[in-house]
Parts: sequence; C-alpha cells; structure tokens
Amino acid sequence: MKFPFFAFFLLLFIAHVDGLHAQSEDEVSRLIRFRMESDEPMDKIEIRMISLLTTDEIIDFYNHRAFEKAWSQNGLLTKAAYDLRLEILQSEFDGLTPEDYHLSRIESFFRTFEANKANGVPNEPGDLADFDIFLSDAFFHLARNLEIGKVDPSKFGEDWEIARKEPVFTYPVLLEQALAQNDIHGSMELLYPKFSIYKKGREVIRELVEKVKEDTLNWKKVKIDKAIRVGESNSVIPRLRERLIYWGLLEEYNFQDVRLYDSIMMDGIKDFQGTHGLDIDGIIGKKTVLAFNDSPQQQLNTAIVNMERLRWLPDTVKNAEFILVNIANFQLDYLKNLDTLFSERVIVGKKYHESPIFMADMSYIVFSPYWNIPYSITQSEIIPSVRRNPNYISEKNMEVITPSGKVVDPSTINWNSKSFPYLVRQKPGEGNSLGLVKFMFPNKHNVYIHDTNARSLFALDDRALSHGCIRVRNPQDFAKVLLADDPTWTMEGIQTAMHQTQEQVVQLNRKIPVVLVYLTFWADSKGEAHFREDIYDRDEKVLLALKRNSLDS
Repeated sequence: MKFPFFAFFLLLFIAHVDGLHAQSEDEVSRLIRFRMESDEPMDKIEIRMISLLTTDEIIDFYNHRAFEKAWSQNGLLTKAAYDLRLEILQSEFDGLTPEDYHLSRIESFFRTFEANKANGVPNEPGDLADFDIFLSDAFFHLARNLEIGKVDPSKFGEDWEIARKEPVFTYPVLLEQALAQNDIHGSMELLYPKFSIYKKGREVIRELVEKVKEDTLNWKKVKIDKAIRVGESNSVIPRLRERLIYWGLLEEYNFQDVRLYDSIMMDGIKDFQGTHGLDIDGIIGKKTVLAFNDSPQQQLNTAIVNMERLRWLPDTVKNAEFILVNIANFQLDYLKNLDTLFSERVIVGKKYHESPIFMADMSYIVFSPYWNIPYSITQSEIIPSVRRNPNYISEKNMEVITPSGKVVDPSTINWNSKSFPYLVRQKPGEGNSLGLVKFMFPNKHNVYIHDTNARSLFALDDRALSHGCIRVRNPQDFAKVLLADDPTWTMEGIQTAMHQTQEQVVQLNRKIPVVLVYLTFWADSKGEAHFREDIYDRDEKVLLALKRNSLDS
C-alpha cells in the first residue's frame, strides 16, 4: 500500500515543529550559560543591569544541570514557576519583604509571558533565560532567609548573643528535589523553624495584614491617671470599648452610659489582658492601657520582628529536653519530648541591668547557696550601707572573706578606704538574696536561675526587677522536675536540702540546654496571638534592619 502524501507531509511538519522546539530549548539553555559566563571578574552576576542576590548557588545549580532551564518547558512556564511566585508573594506572612526577591522583575516577566500566550506569540528565548535565572536566584535567597534569618543577629551585640545558625540545607540540591517532586511549597516549609508557633504566627500576620488594609480607627494614644474599676466612669472608656470590638474581644451591645465601665465590657478587658500577659483582674491599669495603644500596624511590626527572632533560634531548641526563658514574657518553661512539664513566672533584669540573650548548658543545682556578691554591688550598695550602719554585715547574715576564703572580722576593716581587697558573701538561710536554691548553667555573664527572698514581687505585671539573673517562683517544684530521674530526690528531701546551713551541690546526670530569648510576640497552638511589652526597647532596631533591603542576608 502506498503511503499517503498528506500523512508524509504531516510527519514532516511535526518533525519540523519538534525541531523548532528543540532549537528554542537549546537556545534558552545556551543563553543561560552565556549569562553565567563573564569576561570580567565581578562579585555579583548581573542580569539586565541588576545584580543577583546569590553567586555560588546560581553557578553551582546551573553548572550541575548543564545549564538546562528550570522554570519553563516548550517555551511555556511550568506550574513550579507559578508556585514559586506565590511563595515569594506570601513571604510577607513570614515577616519578610517580597520585593527583596526580584518580585517586580518577576511580575514583569509574568505579564509579558501571559500577554504572549493570549496573543499566540512565542516567548523570546532571552526572556525565558533571564526569567529562569531571576527565579532561581529568588529561590536561593528566600530559602536562606527562611532558614537562618534575613539579618545577622550578631549585629545587635549584647541584644542577642546566640551565634547565628549555619544552614542545614544545600539550596541548589533542595531546588533540584523540589522541581523533581513538583513541590515548591513543601521545600519552603522544610526551611521553617521547627516550632508550631512559627506556622501559627504566619496565620496571625496574614490576618494583621488584612487588618492594616481595612483599619479606619483613630489610634491616638490613650492615657489614664489612675486605674479604672467596674462601675466607674472615665472619658477613655468609649475608645477602649471601640478597640475591644475592633479586635473581636467584645460584641457590640447597648449600654446606658457611654463613659461607664460596665461588667459586659469587663469580660473583653479580661480576654485582652490574657493575650498581653497581664493579670486577668478586669482592672484597667496603666499597663493595660499601654497595650491598648498598639494599632494593627504596630502589632504587625512586632510580629514581623519576632518571626525573625524565631528564625535565629538554634537547633538546640529542637532537642528533646531544654529550658526556655522568655525574658519579655517573664516566664520559664521546661520542655521534654515536646511536652511542657513545668511553667512558672520569673523575675528578670531591670532596664540598665538587662538579662542577656544567650544559651548555655545547666549542669548542677546548689541547695542552700551562698550569695557571692558581685564586686560592683559591693561597691555601689554594700560598702555605703556599712558606712551608715556598722552592724549591716551581721544583720544581713553576711560575712567578709579574703580572696583565699579566710573570714575577716568586719570591725577590723576600714570601710572608708578607697581600697577594698575583700569579698562579701551572704550565708545560706531564709534571708539570702538568692533564696534557698540556685540552678547553674556556667556562662561568661554569671547569670543563673535562682530562688528569692522577695517572693511578693512575682505578683507584679512588670517583673523586670533583678540585676540580670533569673528569679523563679516555686523553685522547689523546678528542682523536683529536673531531678525526676533520681527517685531518691523526693520533695521532702529537696525541702531539707534547701534549709541547711551549708551549701549542697548536686550534679545533674545530663546537661540541659538553657535558652534565654526575647520574644514580644508569638501565636499559641490555637492560633491566638500573644503580645508583650518591649521592656528593653529592642524591637525597633530589629525592625529597621529588616526593612533595609537584603541587609546581611
């Protein structure tokens, strides 16, 4: 049978078209290779007079795949390209800036390609090549920012002394896997901090972004002279009621007196106090009013800053057992196998004696401790007190010792001398400023967790009161959970050890990471947002650094 002419012609046409596609495909890859090559040495590769954000990753990625394009096939964009554009857009919910990832340039390419598709015009190989490089570059830069943070925390000095994380992932390899599995979103999720509060925080930011767009309230700062209780009237009540309704903590209702603080409004006030770490007493005090003054934009800024701090946290925090102290929340949590076994209020360093941000391993507990008084406190507080009251040392159950440990009679010391070659320590007992036990994680700051003889201070909302150490309420319970692996340490035994005249040092059978952090925002497992006062005024510096395009990324 003769082969039909039209069939022969059709095969030739198909072969011709396939050849054109092959030529086009080869041209895109050739142009990508051409873009990677340069006749002049440079720190950054430039595409269309725009410097790429990465260098090694881009070169490694395309060299490994023989410069084959990643984001188009047969001259058309792949689903993965659209998926990555969405990830870049939604990086806003990570507290990042989508424009940092070539968004304007990428969107311009998308408009061109979609117009070409609508008009039946093929995409230019040069456009496809440049688009491919920009998109890959954006992936690598976004991946790094998600995994270890956009800003290097070491730039903030003592504000954050935890070393910057090293990347776990090799981003070109991660991108190859994402393309092979057609799962760009999944690859990005792998880079998120491994805490549930991070993903929950993204949802809060998504809601706050919409709140900011729709916000029409007057956020003029509200001030009060004295606390307001239920049944009292005040001119600020209408504005506070309006803000409670805005935040969804109070439904609109009929009230007789617009200025009256009634019991219905009190329920909303209590909910508000709960999400801001305040005593849930329904009393509108200065701390409650201060929290009410944060607009949606201010809350969004706070959330953005703390999402970055979560990206800074080290892998140690993912361990099965660790102690987390959130200084801004005045709270200590002991976690084991993802369960919170102990949670308690703490007192932290006051302004100018700020508790540092760092991590170290807890290795031992000291029951009935001496308080070895720092030289700075001896100079500023102890010596002046002795000059006013010669019996101060004995009244405070203290003793003076030489550097070698020999006890010296205070009456033989010239307390008016400029030279003071001694050490002062407070002996174990109920009046000891460290209380009855201290928990040691040796560090250069000489900061540790301890009991206190001023336990009434735990009732305060603002507990930034110490010289830098962390005071914990109910330390006997904390000791019990830390020593739970040893059945000989009963609560009775712990109480006995805490009431001795001599120190007793107990070595733990393992080292427990202690992480001191500063988080003024997080979202709980239910997705509820929690905000805390920026007691050390640190948020603004982080926010400004994040807003500077690609700083230290």
